[in-house]
Amino acid sequence: MDIKQIVTIDNEILNGQPVFSGTRVPIESLFDHLEAGVSLDEFLDDFPTVSREQAIGLF
Repeated sequence: MDIKQIVTIDNEILNGQPVFSGTRVPIESLFDHLEAGVSLDEFLDDFPTVSREQAIGLF
């Protein structure tokens, strides 16, 4: 998956914070969840607008 399909940076969306494309979910949220011991499945349940492919595509 191309990075442009995964990440969007737009000053109109969360002041330019990198978000998952097509969402308003900050990329940082995934890393925060994983660092806190939250599973990928739980993250995806919490943020249903983020696809599994997008989340895995960051790695």
